[in-house]
Amino acid sequence: QRGLPGKMKPLLLLLVFLLCPRTEAGKIIGGREAVPHSHPHMAFLRIQTLNTTELCGGFLVREDFVVTAAHCWGRSRSVSINVTLGAHNIKEKERTQQIIPVKKAFPHPDYNSNYSNDIMLLQLEKKAKLTAEVSLLKLPSGHSQVAPGMVCTVAGWGRIGQNISTTKLQLEGIVRVRLEPPTWGGNSMGPGAGLLRLSFLCPQGDSGSPFVCENVAQGIVSFGQKEGTPPSVYTRISSFRSWIKKTMKFFKLQAQD
Repeated sequence: QRGLPGKMKPLLLLLVFLLCPRTEAGKIIGGREAVPHSHPHMAFLRIQTLNTTELCGGFLVREDFVVTAAHCWGRSRSVSINVTLGAHNIKEKERTQQIIPVKKAFPHPDYNSNYSNDIMLLQLEKKAKLTAEVSLLKLPSGHSQVAPGMVCTVAGWGRIGQNISTTKLQLEGIVRVRLEPPTWGGNSMGPGAGLLRLSFLCPQGDSGSPFVCENVAQGIVSFGQKEGTPPSVYTRISSFRSWIKKTMKFFKLQAQD
C-alpha cells in the first residue's frame, strides 16, 4: 500500500496555542457536550491490538472512507479497527449508529514516529448509509487557507478533564482564528504553513478528530500536551488533498475491476 499513489508534499502543521481555563472535575476543557448528532461526519474508532483497545476520532469523507491520524494506527500495530458512525453516546446502542469494520488502513507513506505526515485513510468494508445522523465532511481545496476571523470547532470523545473520560460527544470549543507567522522555534514550517492562535480550545484524547472551519475540514488533531495545556498541533489537510483524492480514486477503480 505504501507504493501507492506517489510522493506527496512535506507535512504542513497548524500549530495552535491555547488559552485554557483552569480545569475542574467533570467539566470539559474549554467546551461542552455537543448537541446530539450535530456533527454527523464524526467517526469513533475502536482500534484493537494484541493487548489493548485504543480509541481515536475521525471523519467520513466518502461513503467508504474515513480520515484520521496516522499515529492512531502506527502506535498500536492494530489487529482490527471498527468505525462507529452516527453516534452521540458511544456506550449506548443508538438506533442511529452504523458500526463498520475497516477493510484496509492507509497511513501516509511518509509518516514517522515524530508525527510528520500524521494522516491516514481507512477504507471501510462496506459503504455507510448517509442519513441525517451520518454525512460527509468537505475537504479543503488545494489552495485553501484558514483565514483570520474564521469560526472553527473541534469535537470528539476525548477527556473532559484530568483523567476524566466521557462517552458523549464533546464540542471542545468554538473559536475565531488569528494567524501567527509561519515559524515554530525559529524554524520555517514551509510555504503556506500557518500558526493558529486560538482561545478556549483544549482537546485531550481526540487524536484524529477534525478541526472544522465553516463546514470544511482544515486540520486533524495530531498531538499536544497530556495536561491539555498549550500548544497543540494539527495536521494541515490541504497539504494532503492530492494524496487523499488519488488513494480513494485508485481503490474505487480497483473495487470495480
